[in-house]
Amino acid sequence: MNAHEIIADVLRRKTKVDNIWWVACGGSLIDLMPANSLLQREGTTLSSHACTAREFTIMIPKKLGAHSLVIACSHSGNTPEVVGACRLARETGAYVIALTDAKGSKIDTGEWPVWVYPWGEGVPAAEVPAGISLWLAAELLDQQERYADFGNMTSGIAAMDEIIRSARVRVRNGLADRFASMCRDHEFLYIVGSGPNFSQTYGFAICSLMEMQWQNCCYIHSGEYFHGPLEVTEPGVFYFLQMGSSEFRTMDERARGFLKTHTDSLIVLDALEYGMKAIPESVRAYLDPVLFYAMNCEMRSARGRLFKHDPDVRRYMGVESY
Repeated sequence: MNAHEIIADVLRRKTKVDNIWWVACGGSLIDLMPANSLLQREGTTLSSHACTAREFTIMIPKKLGAHSLVIACSHSGNTPEVVGACRLARETGAYVIALTDAKGSKIDTGEWPVWVYPWGEGVPAAEVPAGISLWLAAELLDQQERYADFGNMTSGIAAMDEIIRSARVRVRNGLADRFASMCRDHEFLYIVGSGPNFSQTYGFAICSLMEMQWQNCCYIHSGEYFHGPLEVTEPGVFYFLQMGSSEFRTMDERARGFLKTHTDSLIVLDALEYGMKAIPESVRAYLDPVLFYAMNCEMRSARGRLFKHDPDVRRYMGVESY
């Protein structure tokens, strides 16, 4: 599918989009969050929101209607909360677009346009939900309002594949094994980050570590760290800081300064040291999460090897009814 043509069809049918909702669950929702951040910051004629699918159907937005766009994502295509959210949105007259990896799944029924994407290591950033959602958001901004950084965004998405390829090698050759060893020596860790990249701070905790490694951990926003959480910092407490390359970096730098002097168990992954200098500054904030997702995968794989814990094994998801 093509983001330009999809958004052109949306505006041909709706004339104007007043509001957009990004609706999904778990890792799929996390992939959509940077696009939501882009529209929240840059949009002047529309509002943008992201929420977990069940909450969307319980707390139905009164603004949802004929001039709304709902972009939903279900990797399996069978997430009942997401399918239900799509049907609810369609009944209100909203334009619905669904993303999934599974052609012919429960979300791919012909009721709305479905973008079936490929998945796996080596698939270009532009072809997976994080890249597709940014492309859709940039197209909406550009076609409805004119987005001054549209070219920087599309060239930036294209550049991420080489940046990730190089960063992956470096992380595999050092940082990932160090992270795994720190997990062996500490039963618990805090993950710290900020800005649109906070989506991957959250995602690393709930998906890569809690779901796929059964590792107890907690995520903290770099700015919020100084408004409570810093009180538990002391030697022996493990922190993993995801240091972004954008204007939000100033919050990460402040956290790094305090952590360096108050704990002896700190790992920093600095996006500027892993290729993000090549991305235009105006769009780095939204592309940092693409880099950090790939690096998160390396960290969890290294931990999985050390602990002999296959990241694909689950105790409850798809095993028990709930």
